[in-house]
Amino acid sequence: MAIIRPFKAVRPKPELVTRVASPPYDVLNREEAFQMAKDNPDSFLHIGKSEIDLEANIDPYDEKVYQKAKANLDKMIEKKIYIQDETKKIYIYRQIMDGRSQTGLVVCTSIDDYLNGVIKKHENTRNDKEQDRINHVNITDANTGPIFLAYRKNQKISQIIDEWVNKEKPVYDFISEDGITHTCWIIDSEQVIYQLIKVFSKIEYLYIADGHHRAASGVKVGLSRREKFKDFTGDEEFNYFLSVLFPDNELCIMDYNRVVSDLWGNSNETFLEKISRKFEIETQESDIPYKPQSKHTFGMYLNEKWYKLTAKVNTFDDEDVVERLDVSILQNNLLSPVLGIEDPRTDKRIEFIGGIRGLEELKKRVDNGAKVAFSLFPTSMADLMAVADAKKVMPPKSTWFEPKLRSGIFIHKLSEK
Repeated sequence: MAIIRPFKAVRPKPELVTRVASPPYDVLNREEAFQMAKDNPDSFLHIGKSEIDLEANIDPYDEKVYQKAKANLDKMIEKKIYIQDETKKIYIYRQIMDGRSQTGLVVCTSIDDYLNGVIKKHENTRNDKEQDRINHVNITDANTGPIFLAYRKNQKISQIIDEWVNKEKPVYDFISEDGITHTCWIIDSEQVIYQLIKVFSKIEYLYIADGHHRAASGVKVGLSRREKFKDFTGDEEFNYFLSVLFPDNELCIMDYNRVVSDLWGNSNETFLEKISRKFEIETQESDIPYKPQSKHTFGMYLNEKWYKLTAKVNTFDDEDVVERLDVSILQNNLLSPVLGIEDPRTDKRIEFIGGIRGLEELKKRVDNGAKVAFSLFPTSMADLMAVADAKKVMPPKSTWFEPKLRSGIFIHKLSEK
């Protein structure tokens, strides 16, 4: 059963939160982060993407980058841009995007729950990306980016949250530059905190929605510190990592689309003939981008035309939780056999475009030199949980969650007393 734990958050002064909070480190490249933070010394990007404060050609994995992140965090704490709560609390974090809200609990979760499978994953991780976050956590001595976790909706948890937000004033309430509303409350009642801990102790599983590398690195940092401190009790902060927990029914997964730079030697006619073996093809008369309305259908933009593709019967195993995913159907029946893209994680001919950018972005890429683009129906939370429950992994770039959690609002110090 799930263990959650309150903590003494390091967080911005309320009047500074709009200057501090930033997009996650992994959705911006160096130049984008530099431009966003160059006139704002209080931006969390100076911690989460600290290479922006070093020479432009520095390796982002250079130890200087992590040392700079630590120096910047220490400086912001010293200048009282960040303050730390004196007692352990649980926090509520609500986001509103396009009129849809999702409300999560900011807590610490257990590295043992990750190890014993209470916290379930659906993606493989890469060693280089894990090591990057391990270095960042170790040197800053903090979890600075929360893990995005989901749980199956629970009426009691929703009731506790609703009662709190209806009677208490938020500590933060702001709109970020992308138009998303962020509102946070502090739960400082020991009784309510105890209630939440008790309810979660009966929640069977938590699911990583986003943040597999941050979760894996947080666990490995905790394990390494257990090795260092042989007399650890299990109560130390390094046994836990920063998380935000959302009910599954409030989460939105957007489409995660594909653009391919060439047709692997096929002419347009040959390409269409080959894919017709596994897909029904319908030419769209309108030049409006085709957005799939149901599973197992796809949009395709080729040679200035949009097509609807529908996977034919018996081209995939509908009983297999991974093989029946649309990302798997497209990969196994088209990208691999027709376009020769065997490993989409490493093949430089394929790009992945998050649905937040819209289908016009696919058209733009093809009109500007790429050869073909595919729009997909979004993976569902039910799909994600089914894959995780089966202890399997999804293909790369299967899910795109929106809105993204803002970084820098809550920090968890590992050496907290």
